[in-house]
Amino acid sequence: MATLCFHSPSKPISYFHPKSKPSPPLLSKASVLRCKASVQTLVSVEPEPVFTSVETFAPATVANLGPGFDFLGCAVDGLGDHVTLRVDPSVRAGEVLISEITGTTTKLSTNPLRNCAGIAAIATMKMLGIRSVGLSLDLHKGLPLGSGLGSSAASAAAAAVAVNEIFGRKLVREELVLAGLESEAKVSGYHADNIAPAIMGGFVLIRNYEPLDLKPLRFPEDKELFFVLVSPEFEAPTKKMRAALPTEIPMVHHVWNSSQAAALVAAVLEGDAVMLGKALSSDKVVEPTRAPLIPGWRL
Repeated sequence: MATLCFHSPSKPISYFHPKSKPSPPLLSKASVLRCKASVQTLVSVEPEPVFTSVETFAPATVANLGPGFDFLGCAVDGLGDHVTLRVDPSVRAGEVLISEITGTTTKLSTNPLRNCAGIAAIATMKMLGIRSVGLSLDLHKGLPLGSGLGSSAASAAAAAVAVNEIFGRKLVREELVLAGLESEAKVSGYHADNIAPAIMGGFVLIRNYEPLDLKPLRFPEDKELFFVLVSPEFEAPTKKMRAALPTEIPMVHHVWNSSQAAALVAAVLEGDAVMLGKALSSDKVVEPTRAPLIPGWRL
């Protein structure tokens, strides 16, 4: 789940310094945009910042778990993105500036409306009703793009949590997921199976989108579950992969996938790794149509 790594109520500004030297910023010219997200303001009185800077981390996620397309995902330990967010007097009140992007990718824009971290930060500011404070944001990417690890969701989750923390944690996790969905909708599609586990941790079932209804699934604490993640040497953009999906599904495949999705949920709750593996490998709707787009994938 997205976590707070550092905060300071008194120090002016602190930066995150990864152990390895980060790549240089992608664009030298930073962009600033005022909050104009479509989400609704949820806080009646504009909160004041309680910290001058925060640093957050959001993990990689695995979504579309077998037959759980768009409604089941989980967070994984270790990999993820970092965001450093600061109250910045040089940024106009109510605006967000992305000042630096470092890490694994060289393709991201510093325009907040074209960057998943910026979009989520703006949406969170809108929810909080922030009009009197300007913020600057640094994004350190720990995840490659188009890798199936929820790269956009990790950036969005870290940014949403950072804004919420700076202003005293006024929003609950489900509300932060809505802010993250603003980002996902604009960069990869309106689906919460990456952003929800990135913020909430563990396995998350999305029972409904309108209204958003999230159900955390608790894997038994006395059992361990390990994922082996393989990151290919090519990108599989979400929009391209979603465009390959079938528009019609045979009833027999619908019944099969529904039964396997139920088995998958049961396996998570019971900690049954064998049944979990079988259910993950039993999709007959999404994976078969995407397989030809992935070199070397054999079903």
